[in-house]
Amino acid sequence: MKKARIEEKKQEVLALFQEESYHPMTFSEIVEVLNWDEKDEKTLKKILDELEQEGKIVKTKRGRFGLAEEMNLFAGTLEVNPRGYGFLIPDNPNIPDIYVSAENMNGAMHGDRVLVKALSAVPVEGKKIEGYVERILQRGITKVVGRYEDSRNFGFVIPDDQRIIYDIYIPKSGKNKAKTGQKVVVEITRYPEKRRNPEGKIVEILGYENAKGVDILSIIKKYELDEEFPKEVLKEIENIPDEVTQEDLEGRVDLRDWTIFTIDGEDAKDFDDAVSIKKLPNGNYLLGVHIADVSYYVKPNTHLDKEAYRRGTSVYLVDRVIPMLPFKLSNGICSLNPNVDRLTFSVLMEIDKQGNVVKHDIFESVIRSKERMTYTNVTKILKEEDKELLKRYEHIREDLELMRELALILREKRMKRGALDFDFDETKVILDKNGKPVDVIRYELTISNKIIEEFMLICNETVANHFYWLNVPFLYRVHEEPDIEKIYQFAEFIYNMGYVLKGISNKIHPKALQAVLEQSRGTPEERVIHTLCLRSLKKARYCEENLGHFGLSTDYYCHFTSPIRRYPDLVIHRIMKDVLKGKMTEKKAQRLKLKMPEIAKWTSQRERVAEEAERETVDLKKVEFMQDKIGQVFEGIISNVTPFGFFVELENTIEGLVRVGSLEDDYYVFNEKTYQLIGEKSKKVYKIGDRVKVMLIDANVPLRQIEFSVVEKLRT
Repeated sequence: MKKARIEEKKQEVLALFQEESYHPMTFSEIVEVLNWDEKDEKTLKKILDELEQEGKIVKTKRGRFGLAEEMNLFAGTLEVNPRGYGFLIPDNPNIPDIYVSAENMNGAMHGDRVLVKALSAVPVEGKKIEGYVERILQRGITKVVGRYEDSRNFGFVIPDDQRIIYDIYIPKSGKNKAKTGQKVVVEITRYPEKRRNPEGKIVEILGYENAKGVDILSIIKKYELDEEFPKEVLKEIENIPDEVTQEDLEGRVDLRDWTIFTIDGEDAKDFDDAVSIKKLPNGNYLLGVHIADVSYYVKPNTHLDKEAYRRGTSVYLVDRVIPMLPFKLSNGICSLNPNVDRLTFSVLMEIDKQGNVVKHDIFESVIRSKERMTYTNVTKILKEEDKELLKRYEHIREDLELMRELALILREKRMKRGALDFDFDETKVILDKNGKPVDVIRYELTISNKIIEEFMLICNETVANHFYWLNVPFLYRVHEEPDIEKIYQFAEFIYNMGYVLKGISNKIHPKALQAVLEQSRGTPEERVIHTLCLRSLKKARYCEENLGHFGLSTDYYCHFTSPIRRYPDLVIHRIMKDVLKGKMTEKKAQRLKLKMPEIAKWTSQRERVAEEAERETVDLKKVEFMQDKIGQVFEGIISNVTPFGFFVELENTIEGLVRVGSLEDDYYVFNEKTYQLIGEKSKKVYKIGDRVKVMLIDANVPLRQIEFSVVEKLRT
């Protein structure tokens, strides 16, 4: 039986389980109810096994099958805290996280897919639902990176990832000549049991932990990222041309004479979006967003496509890019480099003075980018009116001014409808040729960044809207409404800081959150309020259903504009092409509809892995940058206060902890309502927004931790 047919049957079985009248049945009873042919019984057994492995159904001791959630069992991914306890992140986004104590792990490790039995139906006194691991469905980690320690008859590996709470025992036969102090990759051969650590064998030696490049390499291996592409992929791309041919232009709209250009960061090497603008006689703007037509070169089910799907996204580490596509494509034929022909997918939008898209057109095109602009130069032209740059780019100056004009209109419209704008500056780590950090600077987003941001947002929104109403299979970028319990917690926190979150009932409109973000902007507590607001929201993800985007306050959104570095964008390009060319047959649509949930889930997961790896490399280099500065004094601002101390952020975005035990002038008590540490005798207060002088006392690279002690509290 074909895969698509089996998937249809699977959905039919799942629908039976979800019927209101369903009660746990035996295999033979299910066969009878479904009324399938005898030859289908083998398929049914396979489907039931799959659903059980996925944690959607459970087979009881009496051989009856029922929905897992109806039996208070929830499938999901286990996230473990270094202290030993963990949380189940349920597959069902409507189920809150479930707390699992260290005693209830039942041999499960961080990253495992597990089935957790909830011990209560609702949270008690504001605490999370508790549960225990009933079954391990799938191991999340098969290899671990860590530091090897040797002894005479055996060794053990101390994992880099603090969430893996066991050292891994290495028998003599599995040492692979590793030496104490070396970073290694160990393959787990036996998972933990009660009072027994996991066992493994060393499959790769990365080098001594302080050797050049081993730190970043360890993170690459930890997240199982591949810098090299498989041989079959490299062989396959040999046939892809380096230049656009005449044959490639068939059926495309020729925009090579248009003034189209890219705007990116100085370090960018892959350009997948270009923009154009015109002022129409009626006063409206004609905005063009032109996206690299990666789908023309990356065909479905090729080795190249399968590898791109496996990677899911490009990963931008602090010192390198691990691309989704080989450089021949990402930096070559698919990159919208200046003064060369490139195949594109264009979206032309007529936008009125209020920021409404009144007309749009979507088509395949060919362009020739006129310039490779950088954010820095565009900002210098528009904000600083740099004379030399104005002269150099006189031919596009008017276009840039129109783009600024339109971007501000689009932004104002977004803000009016309630879109959330988190004002977080980015961190840029400057490395020398040996990979050592020589500076850490705050990277401010400027008008040029905002031009591209607004244009990509309106383009993605327009595309999602267009294809939603065509009722075809699609991949949306969704951001669901937040859990109201988390919003109430956020409201209570900010109330104690003098802010009121209005309009809470059983749900909240993003406008109410936006009002608080705006009110706090420019205040000492801005960063913590913005951070806690962000944490109270759900994470954006990919989904086959259009659930809207809460953070952007829009009903339609997708990712279409970055197919070089994101697989979901590539999927959307293929769907759009089939629809526009009349190739989206009913059969193909049905097949795609069945595949979309799997693609959405996988690409969302790969995005999270990339984010973690990127963040960890930046944190690593921040701590490394501070290592030789122990004893030095810095000025900073208190960014958060906790019962165990407070965090101080320096001007360059580096953040460190002042432990409450290091405050030796008094005994300090944490006020959980006002988020303050208050001295019992002196009544001295440390609160969010206070400026302090601190001395660096520790920079622990393995733990990614920075510690300060207070030198002086400054007047604000």
